[in-house]
Amino acid sequence: MSGPGGPRGTQGALGLLAATQLLMIMDTAIVNVALPSVGDDLDAGSAALSWVANAYLITFGGLLLLGGRAADLLGHRRLFTAGLALLAAASAAGGLAPSTGALIAARAAQGAGAALAAAAAFALLLIHFPDGPARHRALGAFAAMGGLGGVLGTVLGGVLTDLLGWRSTFWLNVAVAAVLGLLALRLLNGGTRGAEPGFDLLGALTATGGLGLVAYALVDRSLPAGAAGLALLAAFAVVETRAARPLVPPAVLKRPALRLAGGLGALAQMALFPMFFLVSLYLQTVLEQSPLAGGLGLLPLSLVVVATAPLTGRLIQRLGLGRTMTAGFALLFAGMLWLALSLSAHGTFATTVLAPSLVLGAALPLVMVTTNVAAAAEAAPEETGLASGLINTSQQFGSVLGLAVLVSVATTRTGTATPQAETAGFQAALLVGAAFAAAAALLSVRLRLPAPAPATPRQDRVGDPR
Repeated sequence: MSGPGGPRGTQGALGLLAATQLLMIMDTAIVNVALPSVGDDLDAGSAALSWVANAYLITFGGLLLLGGRAADLLGHRRLFTAGLALLAAASAAGGLAPSTGALIAARAAQGAGAALAAAAAFALLLIHFPDGPARHRALGAFAAMGGLGGVLGTVLGGVLTDLLGWRSTFWLNVAVAAVLGLLALRLLNGGTRGAEPGFDLLGALTATGGLGLVAYALVDRSLPAGAAGLALLAAFAVVETRAARPLVPPAVLKRPALRLAGGLGALAQMALFPMFFLVSLYLQTVLEQSPLAGGLGLLPLSLVVVATAPLTGRLIQRLGLGRTMTAGFALLFAGMLWLALSLSAHGTFATTVLAPSLVLGAALPLVMVTTNVAAAAEAAPEETGLASGLINTSQQFGSVLGLAVLVSVATTRTGTATPQAETAGFQAALLVGAAFAAAAALLSVRLRLPAPAPATPRQDRVGDPR
């Protein structure tokens, strides 16, 4: 059988969904590299340029939960292709943007499209690959693409910006998103899940508004926005207890494995996401490497991610999910600590970053795959989008919160702009990241998955991977 539900169709779907993950991570890295050229071309200051990045983060984080639930209700392939279409259209608008304001608006729309596509993509993966070794391997491919996307985006961002200008980075998104959308029509089943009618509009508005405001508060350090966001999230919690068909059924949030996985996913990103940013800055500002060389400095880490990710499923089968997760967070702690202690104002890439980055490359797929497996372990087939939205939201907000905290620690500790002071700031920030990883390692021993349900006839599990 070679259709969408057959072996070749399933592997084709995995390739498509993994490529989507690659695009999402690569897009952020590419634009970050291109920002200095954007500022020169559009005469934008650092504050405006920060919003070119932040607008994407805010809408992406704010819409992940809604995107995941909407995928369950409207059809996963339908929302996946709609998200890619929005991402492509917004990228085209960014490539044509005549001003910084127009570019920021395009980036916000990009974040919205990415949120819809990412939430639906993760749900589609859970549908195509039932719980077990096949799912573990599929999640390993996702983790590998995430690790590769960061470095590939940094390298491509430097090459495209140097050769064709910053606008070419947006047109690359248009081309890739268009190809993925066309492949989705061929490789993904187009049926609908047939969910019960009705949609929790008030829950959707309060959740999206609350998450968006909290994301804004984190990236802009705005206390009023944070307070307003938390108030909306409190209202969302009340709405969900009274809605006929809640966006997030309260019973789902009572599942211990899902709650713990969400917290651990956030802690993982609070350490990992800022680490990439801080290491790139260290290589460029202290070791005085070019942006392209700084990006290539993270290539060994990404190669280890790609090599380790396919082995994660085997480790889970041999050691169990909990032990593999704890080992991953222990490696993350060791790598962050080693990296912090290795940095030197007079060092080289080989003596400071290389060895600890290899440890971090091994840790990344272990923690990401195991937290995703734990988050989805208790999800019913009709809840795959919801599980996707919840774990993606926790990871995204972990990234934003971690970046805000660790960059603040680095700048506070630096004081003066000498190489020694900058190195001290980076070290302090990475030590805080190591503390996040240590907390996650300790919490991971509490993971307890429910006992597997009794076996059911094969036809009872047949779902429509849309």
